[in-house]
Amino acid sequence: MKAIFTFALASMAVLTSCTQKTSPNNNTPATTEQKKDMEPLNNPALPATETATFANGCFWCTEAIFEQLDGVISATSGYTGGASKNPTYKEVCSGTTGHAECLQIIYDPAKISFDELLEVFWQTHDPTTPNRQGADVGTQYRSGIFYHNEEQKEKAEKYKAELNKSGAFNNPIVTEITPFSIFYPAEDYHQQYYELNNNTNPYCRVVIQPKLEKFQKVFKDKLKSH
Repeated sequence: MKAIFTFALASMAVLTSCTQKTSPNNNTPATTEQKKDMEPLNNPALPATETATFANGCFWCTEAIFEQLDGVISATSGYTGGASKNPTYKEVCSGTTGHAECLQIIYDPAKISFDELLEVFWQTHDPTTPNRQGADVGTQYRSGIFYHNEEQKEKAEKYKAELNKSGAFNNPIVTEITPFSIFYPAEDYHQQYYELNNNTNPYCRVVIQPKLEKFQKVFKDKLKSH
């Protein structure tokens, strides 16, 4: 396991700051209708779904990773873990709201388990650096698992303890494991950012694409077929 984690962490390193990437000057939070569109439909014809909420660095990168997993129905970029209501990207980046950039993941547990999502979570960021991922610094980039039920809490805590005991990382894991409270979808221009901008934004080509390609090699057996 240590060899796998060492390879994954080395390959996933982000060398460019998320706050330095060019983005539209749009700080308007998602509207109520937009938030409804992001919620899973209550349709008995659809598979039973579950929700996971992870914070593990810039959501442009993490969304591009998780949405490629077979069984993940949607991965929505947003904010959680803070005190203020309806925060904007600018406010979250200021570090004053207490929110973390995160993903709200809707998945089909018949195709992918919470344990498998945790495996991807731990291996695609450095959970030992407080309030930092690569060049991205601030409380909004902290590592966190926001559990939705006791089972998720128990699995996250067990996994964290086992990784620390095994010495998979050189330093202790600082990932916070806290109950989920509320999720605020990020502004529209953040959603599916890599998919929509990979041919125009240098950040996508220089930072996200290499990280994504290495993730695809490590987890090739878990990807959606195209």
